[in-house]
Amino acid sequence: MAQRYGGKYSPDGQSPSTGAPERGAYQGARRTQAGGRVNLLFLAPLPLIWSAFTSGPTGLALYLIALGALLLAAWLTREGIVAQESYESRKIARAPGFPRKMAGSVFTGLGLAVAGFASTGGFAVPVIYAVLGAALHFMAFGPDPMRDKGMEGIDKMQTDRVARVVDKAENYLSAMSDAMKRAGDRQAEARLERFQTSVRDMLRTVEDDPRDLTATRKYLGVYLMGARDATAKFADIYSRSRDAKARSDYMMLLTDLEENFTAKTRKLLSDNNSDLEVEIGVLRDRLAQEGIRLEDTQ
Repeated sequence: MAQRYGGKYSPDGQSPSTGAPERGAYQGARRTQAGGRVNLLFLAPLPLIWSAFTSGPTGLALYLIALGALLLAAWLTREGIVAQESYESRKIARAPGFPRKMAGSVFTGLGLAVAGFASTGGFAVPVIYAVLGAALHFMAFGPDPMRDKGMEGIDKMQTDRVARVVDKAENYLSAMSDAMKRAGDRQAEARLERFQTSVRDMLRTVEDDPRDLTATRKYLGVYLMGARDATAKFADIYSRSRDAKARSDYMMLLTDLEENFTAKTRKLLSDNNSDLEVEIGVLRDRLAQEGIRLEDTQ
């Protein structure tokens, strides 16, 4: 009888070492919104270059100012979207310190106003351009997050510590991704992304229960900083020499780190479940002392 192939790399395959499905490098990944429409914002004002160099000195200056304002607006919008996506991906997060998208709306209106003044010399048209440009930009991209998230009803000092640790860990992960680009090895990049997924699993666990922060401080601090430094050194070595041994050692390091981070996260979740069972047991005992049995209420 024919049997379905169930190897490690089959669609529903299992890792022979763990018996669990192999995690993909992009598990939990979301498509970024910092592209598409945002990229058009960088292209739309480029025709102003032609207008600038076919005008007199005053027109040249005004058109270049308009071009600079519109490109700055595009850059602010893209950075604002990236910051918002980072904010939305976390359960505990601070609001971005500077409202980049709303500043992008302001500079869009300013750039269009200057371009309108350069072309007409009047004030009515620039004002109309400014109002419409800023309003349309705001409607298209929306406001920036203005409030901290996940900090209501929880000890503010504790959530502040969690937010700082998460921000620092995300900076380590970003530095690792930036360094890996120098290596130019797509397989190593995918392996790094898998490790980063396990780190973010731990971050989300700590955000769910800030009491876990003490138990993970070494992982999210010392170990992650060491992983960042090792990634930077590997990228430098491999980009110069394509050293196969260095690549193999680095891959083994990521495997060891991922296994340790995953095991620690599972332990945290197990401890949290144990705490819940204790709370349920205590509640049952108290209800029993009051003469109330849960079976009687069903």
